[in-house]
Amino acid sequence: MNIIRISALCVILLTAVISCHGAKKELTLGERVQQLTDAAMKKPIINLNSEKFRQFVKATPRNYSIVVMFTALAANRQCGICRHASDEFQLVGNSWRYSPSISNKLFFAMLDFDEGSDIFQQDSIIEGHSVLYGVIQQDSIIEGHSVLYGVIQQLHLNSAPVFMHFPAKGKPKKLDTLEIQRVGFSSESIARWVAERTEIQIRVFRPPNYTGLLALVVLLAMVVGLLYLRKNNLDFLYNSTTWGLIALAFVFVMTSGQMWNHIRGPPFLQKTQGGNIAYIHGSSQGQFIVETYIIATLYASVSLGMVLLTESAGKREEVGKRRIFAMIGLALVVFFFSLLLSIFRTKAQGYPYSFLLK
Repeated sequence: MNIIRISALCVILLTAVISCHGAKKELTLGERVQQLTDAAMKKPIINLNSEKFRQFVKATPRNYSIVVMFTALAANRQCGICRHASDEFQLVGNSWRYSPSISNKLFFAMLDFDEGSDIFQQDSIIEGHSVLYGVIQQDSIIEGHSVLYGVIQQLHLNSAPVFMHFPAKGKPKKLDTLEIQRVGFSSESIARWVAERTEIQIRVFRPPNYTGLLALVVLLAMVVGLLYLRKNNLDFLYNSTTWGLIALAFVFVMTSGQMWNHIRGPPFLQKTQGGNIAYIHGSSQGQFIVETYIIATLYASVSLGMVLLTESAGKREEVGKRRIFAMIGLALVVFFFSLLLSIFRTKAQGYPYSFLLK
C-alpha cells in the first residue's frame, strides 16, 4: 500500500516538474523592448502571431507604442486591397527605420488572420467597444467583391485591412483606429495618423517612380515631333478653340477632386451593407475615385449647355435651328446643375436648397 502511495506521489511530482519546466517564463519589460528592437532592425514591420501578439502588444506594463496592421494576405481570403495596403504600411515602417529620430518608443507590426485567428475573435481590444466598432462598414473598401466573406463570419472585425495603434498606457480608444474610409491608407495618411496618436513625426520616403517622368518625356517628344512635321503650318497653335478645350479639361480635372485622390488614395467605389454599390461617398469629408469621374462629367455637361446657349444667341442662322440649340443648352444646364446640387445636398447633410431633383 505504501508502495502505491509513493508511486502516485512520484507521478504527481514528476507531472508538476514537467509542467513547470514547460511553462514559459514571463518576459520582463526590458526583454520585450530588446526583442522588439532586434526584430525591427532585421525587418521594419514585425510579423506577429497569436502568442507574440499577447506577449508584445497585450502584455503590460509597456513603455512603447505599437501600430498593428490586421490583414489577410492569403490568396484564398480574396482581399485584393490588402496587398496594396501592406505595401504602403511597409513604406511607413522603412521610413521610420531609417529616420534620424528612430527610438524604441514606437514599433510597427502586422498580424495576418491565418497567423492569429483567435486574436481577431477577441472583444476586448478596444476599450468600450468590440474590436473595430464603427470603423469600417462591411465590404466598404473592396472594389466589386465581398471582403473575406468566409472569414468575416468568424471575426468581430468588419473588414480588412485595419490599422490600430496600441498606446503605451491603457487600451486603444476609438481614435486609435485609422479611418480608412475618410483618409485612405496611403503611407502619408498613415504617418499623419501616427503623429496624431503618438506625437512622433515620420517623414515618408518613397522610392523614386520614373513612370511619370518617362510619360512626360514621351509626351514632350511627341509634341516636338508634331511641331517639326508641321513646321510649315503652325496655324493650329493660334486656334482659340483648341486652347479653350485644353483649359476646360484642366479645370474639370482639378474641380472634380483628382488632386485629392492623388493625395489621399481613396477606394475606387464602395459596397454597402445591403450589397449595393455606392458611387458617391455619403460624407463631405470623403469621395471615391469613380465619384470624381462622375462630377467631372456633370461639370462638362453644364459647360456644354452654356456653350450651346451662347452660340445660339450669337450665330446668324435660321431662327428654328438657333431655338433648338437654345432649348438643348438650357435643358443640359438645368438638369445637370440640378443633379450636381442634389449630390452636394446628399454629401453636405442639412443643406436646405435643391432644384428639380431632391
